[in-house]
Amino acid sequence: MITVNRKSHFNAAHRLFRKEWSDQKNSEVFGKCSNPNYHGHNYKLIVSVTGKINPETGFVIDLKILKQLIKEHVENHFDHKNLNIEVPEFKELNPTAENIAVVIWEKLRPYIAKEHKLGVTLYETPRNFVSYQGEQA
Repeated sequence: MITVNRKSHFNAAHRLFRKEWSDQKNSEVFGKCSNPNYHGHNYKLIVSVTGKINPETGFVIDLKILKQLIKEHVENHFDHKNLNIEVPEFKELNPTAENIAVVIWEKLRPYIAKEHKLGVTLYETPRNFVSYQGEQA
């Protein structure tokens, strides 16, 4: 098994909060990230595909195809958007780095061969990042 990785990025705004909580409780739990006027990040994304090398192509996955999948299903939906307002998945889901990574994984999983493992690593800042491998087939 070998893992291939593709880096990407997108810029987006969000607010961490729960509608059913008071502003005070949201502020206590999420701090500055609960600013009612939102705040933004320059997200860095690494999508990893693990599998066996195809003996005919020498690829696990064609990186041109992976690049296009990320552009179509992630960048086009998230880049320069307010995640809370403009991205349907976050209308009711708090757009934490953890939840964003899971949503990205769910958007890409249908397009990755079932025999391949998919991983998503999302950097919210250079020091804060999450990784998600999801439920593998």
